[in-house]
Amino acid sequence: MKKNRMVFTGCLSVLVIAMVLLNGCTLAPKYTRPTAPVPSDWPTGEAYGKEAAAPGARAAAEMKWEEFFTDPGLRQVIAAALANNRDLRLASLNVEKARALYGIQRAELFPAFNAVGAGSKGRTPADLSYSGTETTYEQYSVNFGVMAWEIDFFGRIRSLKDRALEEYLATDQARRGAQILLVSAVANAYLNLAADRESLKLTTSTLAAQEGAYKLIKKRYDVGLASEIDLRRSQSQADTARGDVARFTQLVAQDENALQLLVGSPLTALNLPSELGGLNPFRDISPGLSSEVLLNRPDILAAEHRLRAANASIGAARAAFFPRISLTTSFGTASADLSGLFRDGSSTWNFAPQIVMPIFDARLWSAYDATKVEKEITLTQYERAIQTAFRETADALAVRGTVNRQLAAQKSLVEAFAETYRLSTIRYAKGVDSYLSVLDAQRSLYGAQKGLIGIQLLRLANEVALYKALGGGA
Repeated sequence: MKKNRMVFTGCLSVLVIAMVLLNGCTLAPKYTRPTAPVPSDWPTGEAYGKEAAAPGARAAAEMKWEEFFTDPGLRQVIAAALANNRDLRLASLNVEKARALYGIQRAELFPAFNAVGAGSKGRTPADLSYSGTETTYEQYSVNFGVMAWEIDFFGRIRSLKDRALEEYLATDQARRGAQILLVSAVANAYLNLAADRESLKLTTSTLAAQEGAYKLIKKRYDVGLASEIDLRRSQSQADTARGDVARFTQLVAQDENALQLLVGSPLTALNLPSELGGLNPFRDISPGLSSEVLLNRPDILAAEHRLRAANASIGAARAAFFPRISLTTSFGTASADLSGLFRDGSSTWNFAPQIVMPIFDARLWSAYDATKVEKEITLTQYERAIQTAFRETADALAVRGTVNRQLAAQKSLVEAFAETYRLSTIRYAKGVDSYLSVLDAQRSLYGAQKGLIGIQLLRLANEVALYKALGGGA
């Protein structure tokens, strides 16, 4: 019995030594972050403006969405979307799944201890029995030990564990990216709804004015003071405005449907906008002095984690060329009688190390080549993600540098057409000009007012785009 205990103690010592060796070398290549394939500085030129960032402006990634979006109604809608959106919920569940898979792979580094109880009973006929007589046998056993545990001398399991960890981290960054996309999508849908509702108000008021003008000209036509061509021109303007009212009524309904899909719940309890002009301005953000800030975007971090995972896969493929050592050991008791399992002299032990050395297996080389190609693919995807992020930010900065000039010009244009319309109406009433000049002034003013709403929407939507492009909203 004492000898058996000494053997079992020796087996445990082997296990402890093997577990210490788990912190040994790995065959994965040393990872070095690739150089970003974009300029280190933001583009400059006339399109990007020359004004410095507003005092107190912060980096987008450091500003939570509740700080950037200051409008209470928009905050309420975004909060509802973050709580109910099904796509974001799926992204969160994928993170939990990836975390569990990492836990499974990490557990492969450590031995699994099992307790096994077994019993058997059988009969051997006389012609097969060594004694020449019929025999009946029984056997019972209880064992505690380790079954086929691979000792990771060459880092194969560690590399697989590292790959699982990087995949989990990439999935977590993908969830952050999904949240950023959701926040920006909800903000854009909210702004589109506000713009279309404001356009609907404009077209409704324009229709009322056009119908009033048509009725007035109809009266003048009935008494011979206006020509039929003036009457038909006035009617065409009213019909155009009536069609626009129907179109913007449809767009408002579609905007509400799109927003409801993003929010994931009915909009009845939410504070929806009536026009763009009533929204609180967004907080100023600074793009920083270098494009290096893009490396902290969730989509780029996710691409880098996938690149690290591919690097770890190379280590696992390299380790497959080396011997694999596994260990099976157990200690227990066995007896021909169930009642004799724990009597003196019934102890058993088993110690069975195994080493497998690959001599020729063409699959190993193909697998190794596949891991190297996979790393090149993920490297290309990483570089493309950086280039896409740089382009998105540069485009948003170009709009930011020019949109205020567009807005000022459009406001001046609206004022000019409004004055032209007023003067044309007076001249027509005095009989100096034909109704065609009034018609042209009306059409120009209406188009300029719609254009002003469009530029206001562009300015606000671009602020959201810049906030998103710089990694804000997570």
